[in-house]
Amino acid sequence: MRTRAGIVLIEDNKVALIERHRAGLEYFVFPGGGVDEGETPEQAAVREAMEELGVEVVVKQKVAEIQIETSRQFYFLVERVAGEFGTGTGEEFTDPSEGSYVPVWMPIEELSRYEKVYPAELVEIVVKMLRSQNRDADSR
Repeated sequence: MRTRAGIVLIEDNKVALIERHRAGLEYFVFPGGGVDEGETPEQAAVREAMEELGVEVVVKQKVAEIQIETSRQFYFLVERVAGEFGTGTGEEFTDPSEGSYVPVWMPIEELSRYEKVYPAELVEIVVKMLRSQNRDADSR
């Protein structure tokens, strides 16, 4: 079974995603990748944030554990502490056979309008998190 770790980076009511163009398909994914041997999912998430987005992050909390076929995926809410968004230099950016990887910010309220944001289960969680935060802010 493959283990994958990803991040949920939210700033100014926008979430960081990777816009993918591969094999004639266009879709969005949450930044992340495989967990290397000897690495925890949290460590992999931090590494992937740097590789794919060019940002240093700290893990705040695990927000989802998703089973997709033979892949176990962990997603963590993170906070950026350094780096410049969009300056990632991971191997995915240098291998044209992998298609294109473009880091983008998507307004959270638009997330559920797109059918091709993966994993879909995480989209639901992020939208609910935002609604909950907004309710909490309104009740103060």
